[in-house]
Amino acid sequence: MDASRTCGPAAHATAWKAPAVRKNASLAGLSATYITQQMADYKSGMRKFAGPQRSPSVLMTAIAKAANDAEIEAAAAYFSSLKPKPTIRVVETDTVPATEIARVFYITKKDGGTEPIGQRIVEVPVNAEQFEHRDSRSQFMAYVPKGSIARGEALAKTGGAGITLACATCHGEDLKGIASIPRIAGRSPSYLVRQLYDFQQHARQGSLSALMAPVVEKLTHDDMISLAAYVASLSP
Repeated sequence: MDASRTCGPAAHATAWKAPAVRKNASLAGLSATYITQQMADYKSGMRKFAGPQRSPSVLMTAIAKAANDAEIEAAAAYFSSLKPKPTIRVVETDTVPATEIARVFYITKKDGGTEPIGQRIVEVPVNAEQFEHRDSRSQFMAYVPKGSIARGEALAKTGGAGITLACATCHGEDLKGIASIPRIAGRSPSYLVRQLYDFQQHARQGSLSALMAPVVEKLTHDDMISLAAYVASLSP
């Protein structure tokens, strides 16, 4: 729920330059309890975005406020019944295809070219036309800095000597969620970074946000990228 093209606020856009292609994240397989709670958080104003105002966040808030309890419960039951499918290939690299904006998402430039990846995530659809037509079978490439996956695995599994907490503590051994705690395995890495940043900036203040406080408090920009790279590389 609620993803955007860029990770973090405008102040970080130049440093991160993280082209995420999805305006919204997949709901398939998330628990009905989690989905229902997120709708309640949007409705109450407890779930916000830490960066500049974004249309997906505004739209989600409007939808949540307009929906009644029965509609929310029915939608939550439907989405939770769907089986999540692997759609992301995470690739470590020093260089990435040059990108450009196509309306509201990024694609690789048609005339080719490459550029250094730096410390960022570059996430683009394999087939831009397929994605633009909202095909649920669309596949994505997520380019991350070399070494990100191993470093992220260490942080996710051990907490990195006090930097954070082991993800399995709340999200389960396979990171596929437990009850109201959502699945994070196999989700969009750019989406994951944005959520970590939103928690760190206290933009997300829902019922479970207190559990995330010690997780995100000490995370650096590079920590977030590494965690997201590893988690996104897992099977959903």
